Amino acid sequence: MLETGIKSNKAGLEAAGIKKVKEAHWNLSQTELIEESIKNGEGHLTDTGALMCDTGKFTGRSPKDRFIVRDELTEDKVWWGDINIGISPESFDRIYNKMISHLEDKKVYVRDAYAGADKTHRLKLRVINTLAWHNLFCYNMFIRPEGYKLADFEPNFTIICCPEFEADPETDGTRQSNFAIVNFTKRMILIGGTQYSGEMKKGIFSVLNFLLPTVDGVLPMHCSANMGIDKRDTAIFFGLSGTGKTTLSADPNRLLIGDDEHGWTEKNVFNFEGGCYAKAIDLTEENEPDIFRAIKYGAIVENTRFHKGTRTVDYSNTSVTENTRVSYPIDHINNIAVPSIGGIPKNIFFLTCDAFGVMPPILRLNKGQAMYHFISGYTSKVAGTEAGVTEPTPVFSACFGAPFMPLHPTAYAEMLGKKMDEHGVNVWLINTGWTGGPYGVGSRIKLRYTRAMISAALSGVLDNVGYRKHSIFGAEIPMTCPDVPSELLSARETWKNDKGFYETSNKLARMFQNNFKKFESFANEEIMAGGPQPRTDYA
Repeated sequence: MLETGIKSNKAGLEAAGIKKVKEAHWNLSQTELIEESIKNGEGHLTDTGALMCDTGKFTGRSPKDRFIVRDELTEDKVWWGDINIGISPESFDRIYNKMISHLEDKKVYVRDAYAGADKTHRLKLRVINTLAWHNLFCYNMFIRPEGYKLADFEPNFTIICCPEFEADPETDGTRQSNFAIVNFTKRMILIGGTQYSGEMKKGIFSVLNFLLPTVDGVLPMHCSANMGIDKRDTAIFFGLSGTGKTTLSADPNRLLIGDDEHGWTEKNVFNFEGGCYAKAIDLTEENEPDIFRAIKYGAIVENTRFHKGTRTVDYSNTSVTENTRVSYPIDHINNIAVPSIGGIPKNIFFLTCDAFGVMPPILRLNKGQAMYHFISGYTSKVAGTEAGVTEPTPVFSACFGAPFMPLHPTAYAEMLGKKMDEHGVNVWLINTGWTGGPYGVGSRIKLRYTRAMISAALSGVLDNVGYRKHSIFGAEIPMTCPDVPSELLSARETWKNDKGFYETSNKLARMFQNNFKKFESFANEEIMAGGPQPRTDYA
């Protein structure tokens, strides 16, 4: 067996049960991995030096093919159902043994890394890939140890990712040939049948979402975070893919802590990752300068295409998918917090992409409303985020991240509620979706207006303006906001059709109520009072 690179003296491949491979390349540099990717025919260089790769037939996550091993450790803790789908230990072992045999004549790339900027709550991770560009993705997305620490690295969780290996649904207990399986007892993730790199990142997020609350008492959050350069005030942004987490947290006037996944301890908020994974569709330097400029040597663009006859990426090209992505190390962004840790948040933003076009662009929530909306997690799946989604679809995703939450949503909601009580943070609901009518009629709220509203909230300007109560959702709408047209602040005014607006608002309010029925048994009066009430005059 040929081995190159910086290999751990304490834990080799045998720690993952792998006794034989053709070649093992350990902890290669960015340049080496890019060279390997090109040599293997996995991608092409763009004119900015980024590596362009395709993810094959899967251009998004496949949530129905993500499994958790159902055993003694997980049986009574995991919220089993359509989101957390159980699989037997026997099925896991069968697939694992097949994968180990599959690797015997393969070249693998091994990456040792951390998940968690806070050393107290850090996961020591090893990723074993058959694709060089996947290993580069992990170099970008996870925290890179100092070189001298690699020699005695001992992982406490392992990912084995073999896109070319497919399961047999009839014998292996999977739904189809692709799969992502988390085994908390054996502390391992198996991924096969899909080249979508995000499965690795989200797999580790799911792991931390289970371990941090149950072992460390830390609240894991599907959110981005940044902090002020001078005041060092931390803000966090909850929201699913396509709602603006990455875009809005990459603020040139603030320091980026992280763009997607964080933990909230008694002392701080810390990033899980060492990089960013941003949507690239219709990306322009004018609208998102930080992300655009981050796409340089070492970055990876996924499922994009070149302008004809050039090596310049056409970010408007959707011929492969609308879920085009870019991954890059966080230090490709100029304004970052080093290390990726901030203080206790002063402001929390819930980002929703409202396809109905009836939510105002900004609402101030009281505690009951905040808890209600956190548990509800209303947004729309935006085209391309998942396989088969071609237009915005209204969904409720508990804690703004249900697909990655192994525990019952109430576990996370109760932890958040406790922290709200302890620290008295401001909570805002931000609609980054439609205004002036629903999807297909209205228009998407302009990014510059969303940025202006968030800036006003962060600076405290909105503490000194008048508010009026929303007649259905109950939360407070600011009467004015600097650099935002006053009529935009009222979703009703943008419709120019009161009957249509209120009928649609009532429809959405009833969707909230129907979705919340499964949580009513635990929700107290304060939380229940935070929900919307349809108007009887527009039944």
